[in-house]
Amino acid sequence: MKEVMKTPAQLGYSFPAEWHKHTATWLSWPHKEASWPGKIHTVYAPYSKFIKAVSQAEFVCINVADAVMEAFAKEQLQKEDVDLKQIKFFHHPTNDAWCRDHGPAFLINPDAAEKKIIVDWGYNAWGDKYPPYDLDDVIPTLIAEKYKIPVYHPGIVMEGGSVEFNGKGTLLTSTACLLNPNRNPHLDQAQIEQYLYNYYGVKQILWVSEGIVGDDTDGHIDDTVRFVNEDTVVTVVEHNKNDGNYQLLQENLKELKQMRLLNGKQLNIIELPMPSAVIYEEQRLPASYANFYISNAVVVVPTYRDKNDVKALDILTACFPDRKVIGIDSTDVIWGLGSWHCLSQQEPAV
Repeated sequence: MKEVMKTPAQLGYSFPAEWHKHTATWLSWPHKEASWPGKIHTVYAPYSKFIKAVSQAEFVCINVADAVMEAFAKEQLQKEDVDLKQIKFFHHPTNDAWCRDHGPAFLINPDAAEKKIIVDWGYNAWGDKYPPYDLDDVIPTLIAEKYKIPVYHPGIVMEGGSVEFNGKGTLLTSTACLLNPNRNPHLDQAQIEQYLYNYYGVKQILWVSEGIVGDDTDGHIDDTVRFVNEDTVVTVVEHNKNDGNYQLLQENLKELKQMRLLNGKQLNIIELPMPSAVIYEEQRLPASYANFYISNAVVVVPTYRDKNDVKALDILTACFPDRKVIGIDSTDVIWGLGSWHCLSQQEPAV
């Protein structure tokens, strides 16, 4: 009789909140011209600034194709005075840079013999939109092999940007993304929830409906609603009633107000403004202040040369009293249809 492998949840593992102390931040060096058509050269300076900010209090691990790409990356980082002693390079070729979605999902259990494991979800470039993605799909397993830690393969498609955690058993996601037939058409909502329980070690799943206009991921939660502590979320709202995001985000806000956490408490909801529409080559880009990244010492927020930049930074500064909140210009980066959170994946300490 075939032995049935226990799930991470059954073994006591869970995916911690992003503010849990990190060992490192994982990135995949940007190299795909088609992700920033005509502009990839403009992303290296802000990307290197992001690495500099994060690497002051944790290691930054970067997937690169080979020694040539590593040398190029070092050259770019040195232009921004990044301390290369804080950077670790791994020769893991990738198709693209969006490490939140193709990178390793690290789960921890301080009481287990193996305190850290990796879950390697299937990855299909947001519903087969941008093939090929074969290199990206195997990144978590390559990292697990390098670290010699167990790796679990749930066998369904899941992206890191589609799920948000409070570290106390609750996961937030969107029906727009997870129930999209281009991901796991053979599964219904209850079946998908069971995978989330089993492989993220959560006990509650809360669903909002929508993503933002211009988001090619079909509605990732990291552009709309983020936990800032175990019972508080920030959610983006659009104040211009004529904007395509107005009604979508009002719907999410209404749903959030009806939610209750495991302890029965209502969510504390803090509204975060949206920037004015960022349009490039007649395309509306998914610019959102919610795509911030929480590192050990700093919270890095994408800014867009917009009148709401300062307001968003002030709101988030109040949310993170123990960290410095900084803005890094994401106007060129967002042409790739993602920002700091989409590009990064945390490795928790244990």
